[in-house]
Amino acid sequence: MGDFLAGLYPWTKAFHIMSVMAWMAGLFYLPRLFVHHVEQTEKSDDIGPVFEMMEVKLLRLIMNPAMIATWVFGFMLVLTPGIVDWSAIWPYTKMIAVLAMTWFHHWLGYRRKDFVNGTNRFTGRQYRMMNEVPTVLMVIIVLSVVIRF
Repeated sequence: MGDFLAGLYPWTKAFHIMSVMAWMAGLFYLPRLFVHHVEQTEKSDDIGPVFEMMEVKLLRLIMNPAMIATWVFGFMLVLTPGIVDWSAIWPYTKMIAVLAMTWFHHWLGYRRKDFVNGTNRFTGRQYRMMNEVPTVLMVIIVLSVVIRF
């Protein structure tokens, strides 16, 4: 299995990077949609269903598959011999940040359901602040992998 994964390493790494990029795009965009959803529906209730449709399509058609692909290709990289040095700190900082990113993804999914159910309790400002969470996690992940401290 190790030799097989080693032979696939460039492909696995490429698909992992592409998956991460798609996932991150969604993690950056969905909270911004929530900001506009909150602020525009204060002006008109007619626009709410449009935002709900955009949010569900982003989450189900882009973000969920990208997150799953990121995890699958990430596991393949972890299982590839010689890629991860488990005696270093970086795999653990990356793992914690990826788990936090996954939690944030699911948190956003629950917030989307709040909009659908009419129970959203967050303001546009709060969603703007939450929009910074994936940026902080991305910095931790990239520094962990590139600097390998």
